Amino acid sequence: MERKWWKEGTVYQIYPRSFADSNGDGIGDIPGIITKLDYLKNLGIDIIWLSPVYKSPNDDNGYDISDYQDIMDEFGTMADWDNLLAELHARGMKLIMDLVVNHSSDEHRWFVESRKSKDNPYRDYYIWRAGEGDREPNNWESIFSGSAWQHDELTDEYFLHLFSKKQPDLNWENPKVRDEIYNMMTWWLDKGVDGFRMDVINMISKVEGLPSAPAQEGRKYAGGGDYFMNGPRIHEYMREMNEKVLSKYDIMTVGETPGVTPEQAIDYVNEDRHELHMLFQFELMDVDSGHGKWDIIPYKLTDLKRILSKWQYGLGHGKGWNSLYMNNHDQPRMVSRFGNDETYRLQSAKMLGTLLHTQQGTPYVYQGEELGMTNVKFDSIDQYKDIETLNMYHEKVHEQGVDPAHVMLTIYIKGRDNARTPMQWDDSANAGFTTGTPWIEVNPNYTEINAKQAVSDPNSIYNYYKRLIRTRKDNLVLVYGEFDELLADSETFYAYTRTLDNERALVVLNFTAQDQTFTLPSEITYTGFELLISNYDLDATQDIRTFTTRPYEARVYRLV
Repeated sequence: MERKWWKEGTVYQIYPRSFADSNGDGIGDIPGIITKLDYLKNLGIDIIWLSPVYKSPNDDNGYDISDYQDIMDEFGTMADWDNLLAELHARGMKLIMDLVVNHSSDEHRWFVESRKSKDNPYRDYYIWRAGEGDREPNNWESIFSGSAWQHDELTDEYFLHLFSKKQPDLNWENPKVRDEIYNMMTWWLDKGVDGFRMDVINMISKVEGLPSAPAQEGRKYAGGGDYFMNGPRIHEYMREMNEKVLSKYDIMTVGETPGVTPEQAIDYVNEDRHELHMLFQFELMDVDSGHGKWDIIPYKLTDLKRILSKWQYGLGHGKGWNSLYMNNHDQPRMVSRFGNDETYRLQSAKMLGTLLHTQQGTPYVYQGEELGMTNVKFDSIDQYKDIETLNMYHEKVHEQGVDPAHVMLTIYIKGRDNARTPMQWDDSANAGFTTGTPWIEVNPNYTEINAKQAVSDPNSIYNYYKRLIRTRKDNLVLVYGEFDELLADSETFYAYTRTLDNERALVVLNFTAQDQTFTLPSEITYTGFELLISNYDLDATQDIRTFTTRPYEARVYRLV
């Protein structure tokens, strides 16, 4: 397998609105990020993924872009951005920008022109259709609830928006649109960007004719994912993008691709395909979802392992490359969802981190994950800011009559604002995030969970992550080694080996809140062993054939 910097590096995702505010307006900004780069460098981070900082009216917190080649006023100026890039490169770090090109803002100049008339030169930059009588062109449901179509009175037609009505979908069938996007990407790469994270990139190709989805009983609109995910021309577009832009630079590319299977993923990331380097898959993010995100169901450890191991085998052995993550700006906090954010917050956060940094793929750390930041439980829906959450609450409570208390419970578990409360820097007012009033309230537990405390505490999650990142860098078997699962039927342990040439590592993770006895399968032979990292103090000379683990314990050994 070919060595690459983006395989060996560790990515840290910054959600700029909530990271660090330099001017007291309550909104994080680019100068604020610059003040924290040494904190990230000290952690061992190589690559920063910056969520959108482009000009935007902020209907969906920057994922509705009105100018792809300018910076949002709240975040600073292009000179600030240039300074950020220079400061990152001076520290030997790289910058990945968000590429949001399935849709733009309705305030983008292309759309402003497009809606003026049916014969406007920009009309075909977006997807316009006549209605079916007094109904929408089809029954597709928006990801953010309601119809995926918005009627525009000026021309008496509808435009498609898979997300907010202020996020009209771009028409990738139009080669002029593709050229505009490729030129914009080239402009950023020439400025020195080190790659792109591509927002819902597998939605840019829609099924020809845009047919309605099968009706769902009791629902006005239906999920149409089969009609706009992994569409008929998606690989044509990705290869064209690679040929015209991506292949000309030494960069990293990762595509956000809801609904892909490992078999489909290979078509995007196999090196012979010349498309992308890696994907974000959502199968793990749906492990606790029934009929949609907000229908929360219990899951077993074997469900989680089955998904993760399937992707390890599916993209391992040189077939592709994985992205390793358990939270981001769209997902609840990792320790609250997959660990124990109360009694065993430190132990379970470290254990989950160990999982992500010892499987094959590039690990992603979401801001605050290295502190063990948790979900938040606001008292009122009025305290929430996320458009997806607010739309869902309105639909469930005001249109369907669901009990508000039940809806709030689902928000506490799955709402996107769990990840968007301000970064907890210290125990001063507003967690040191801002001297003003934060755009969204700080999680009240910031007095106990904050970076100042964590950096100074050798037993903290932060300092464990620092050791974890260093351990992965120092042991290439944890980067490139082949994955083999052990004890697949265990509801207690997730255990596996990684093998690279003559090197072998053993990873043992206790996913329970109790002491558990681990016995190594007899087929795993060794003449010696070395403890590489663990989240508890233990006797490193104790034999590993059978041992007792404590709640949420993680151990990584080198076997000889």
